[in-house]
Amino acid sequence: MNMLIIFGVVLAIYTLSLLAVGWYYNKRQKSVVDFWLAGRKIGYIPLGLSAAASWITGGGILAVTAAYLLGGLGSIWTFAAPNVIALFGIGLLASKIKNLPAITQAELLEQRYASSIRLPVALIVTIVMMLFAAADVSGMRLILSVFFGIDPIYAVALIAISVSAYILLGGFSAVVWTNLIQYTLLAAATIILTIAVLFVASGESVLSVSDFVVSSQASTGWWNPFSIGIPLILIFCIAIIPGWVSEQDQWQKVWASKDEKNARKGFFFGSFLVFIIFGVCCCLLGLGLRYLFPEISTMGDAEVALLSFTLNNFPVIGIVLIALGLTAAAMSSMDTFATSGGSTLSRDLYQRYLRPDATMKELKIVNRATVLIIILGASAISFTDINIIEYIHIATYIASAAYFFPLMGGLFWRRATKEGAIASLLVGGTAQICMILIDLFMGKSAAGVYYLDTISPILSCHGVIVSMALSGASLILVSLMTKKSSVYNLAPFFSKEAKVLERDEVNVVDKTSSSYDNYSDSLRAEPNGDRERLYLDLKASAPLNWERFVAELRTKNEAWFTSSGRNTVYRLTHGDLLSCPTISRGSNEQEIWITAEPRVESTSIVQVEIYLAYNEIMETLKSMGILTDLVKPENPKAV
Repeated sequence: MNMLIIFGVVLAIYTLSLLAVGWYYNKRQKSVVDFWLAGRKIGYIPLGLSAAASWITGGGILAVTAAYLLGGLGSIWTFAAPNVIALFGIGLLASKIKNLPAITQAELLEQRYASSIRLPVALIVTIVMMLFAAADVSGMRLILSVFFGIDPIYAVALIAISVSAYILLGGFSAVVWTNLIQYTLLAAATIILTIAVLFVASGESVLSVSDFVVSSQASTGWWNPFSIGIPLILIFCIAIIPGWVSEQDQWQKVWASKDEKNARKGFFFGSFLVFIIFGVCCCLLGLGLRYLFPEISTMGDAEVALLSFTLNNFPVIGIVLIALGLTAAAMSSMDTFATSGGSTLSRDLYQRYLRPDATMKELKIVNRATVLIIILGASAISFTDINIIEYIHIATYIASAAYFFPLMGGLFWRRATKEGAIASLLVGGTAQICMILIDLFMGKSAAGVYYLDTISPILSCHGVIVSMALSGASLILVSLMTKKSSVYNLAPFFSKEAKVLERDEVNVVDKTSSSYDNYSDSLRAEPNGDRERLYLDLKASAPLNWERFVAELRTKNEAWFTSSGRNTVYRLTHGDLLSCPTISRGSNEQEIWITAEPRVESTSIVQVEIYLAYNEIMETLKSMGILTDLVKPENPKAV
């Protein structure tokens, strides 16, 4: 049977299994928060597997192996080591990130600073996610072209359709759980290739595998991890790690985790899993291929070396399975970037600016459309004349220069202001994009070096060090010259400011009243790690003008705060926004959803806060001539 037909059948079966996962989770979703954050229920093992799988692309395996082949162990600093360090770094930040109630980084920065920063951040994140996804499409196109001779346009269409199908059904839950399957396949394929390459290379060199690994390239300095020089190592780490630590898709996984402990352990585990593939397997693959293909001297040829070895040394079924493993690697990354970019477009652009009163049902439809936009955009970008690693580096440099300092400054520096953050974003981002365009326009020299690299080492990596310096300096200088942020913006991030908002409301409510009993019967509770998710659904007697309702509610009750737009309203009485009662529009124009995620030890207090929020909402709607009923849950759980 034709090898392409066999691969098509295997890929179809594989995609159908992913579709089954998507279909399963589609049935379990009530809200777009379930769609965007997998219900905040992900444990550390699937989280770690997903974090690793989303950063290990099929093209990435080829490119990292090629880098080792050409540059030896020293090339670990150009891609592999920053991957491992960045995931570990996110694990260290997990406790801080997890307690912030955002779904996207643009939303988070609006909460910290002001509404004016959300749109530019959303646009930059969208561009970054498209570029990352384009690297996956480009790598997959190369794999299918070499193995099966598929025309690039058809290869791109194949992966775009396959990934779109299961994401559109299951959202972020489908991404996380299919990533588990995908990491298993890509790891199996990579390990099998590593063993095969080492055995063939050691056989040709008449050495045992262990002797080949230890001595075959010892005289060339191949094993020297500092061969590229300390200055260049520092440049790569400074240029790459900040962009990856602040990457939206991985923060989304932190927010989707069950609790802080699972988030932290998940990313530490993911860091280890990435090291196994990029730090060990790809290194040994590069070592073996260097011996088998000594004539290779360019990155383009080096990226194809592993595919050529597979074609020459594996039977048809082996080639098909290796191709499936590399395809799984590409899909596991592309689906993450597509859902992350799609959530930015739907929540930060559509819901925030175009339709703040959109219902949950409408947003789920829009989110599926925006995922398609990211996938189609990435597919189009993949046809530009840029190699796989370069797509990833360009996206990373833009993230590092544009929003790393506003993001980290917002989390750890009270004095950072909205003016400083906007200046940092615009100065750093504009400088970086301009320098990338200069390099792409001027092209590479005969030696394969970009124009800015020939001017000064400080301008290496498209001048990202300079752009980051400008970004950081802008944040500090402009912030010091402008007014300190409001306590409402600072409270969710800093405990000192949070104390200003604290209220003791427990004793003002009569828990023995019939009104409270009726409320308690309608409140639903769902344990979730170290927090408990509380839900209360209301149904208005008539379609609700959401904008007017929110305005009236805020006028009558000063505790209500729209820190990230009118679509989500917090009853802000302490700094932990996750545990504050939050209202949003339900699945239709008559529903209102009240939710809160208090820590387990604070559940009884937050139950009272939700009751007070419910009464304030009822009074506001009554003044508007609208009656409201509590929606009794079908399967209530006592609280």
